[in-house]
Amino acid sequence: MSIPVIEQAKIQAQVLVPLMKALQAELGEARANALVRRTLRDLYRRYGEEFWQSRPEKNLGQAMASAFATYARDEALDYRVIAQSADACEIDVTACRYAEFYKALGEPELGFLLVCSADFDTAAGFGDDVTLTRTQTIMQGASHCDFRYRRAGRTGS
Repeated sequence: MSIPVIEQAKIQAQVLVPLMKALQAELGEARANALVRRTLRDLYRRYGEEFWQSRPEKNLGQAMASAFATYARDEALDYRVIAQSADACEIDVTACRYAEFYKALGEPELGFLLVCSADFDTAAGFGDDVTLTRTQTIMQGASHCDFRYRRAGRTGS
């Protein structure tokens, strides 16, 4: 049985949060955060590439619906699919246990850095023609996260 992504994030936080705090104290917050983002960028892009390549069909809407089902496992996310097609997917996350977890730790900024920022790197792994737009996150205090995936040159659903 695989470990749900939310549990993986909690396990990782046990190491990453103290490490981040130490790096921020040593290097300053901006330098430490930039170093970690640079380091994680390639890792998450590779995850995106592997996920996209594993899809037998290159249907963006189906792929993102599948990905969100994985991230939502064990009630980690409440979300609704707003629009879905071969070339676009719009999803609103309305409740996020990842955000609740990092807020309970008193570290929503680190939650955004370590969890939410990875979304763009992962999407970059789907190819140069796929873009993610997101204007707000629950982790940063918004009412919902607005994920908008598009294949370049397409208008959506």
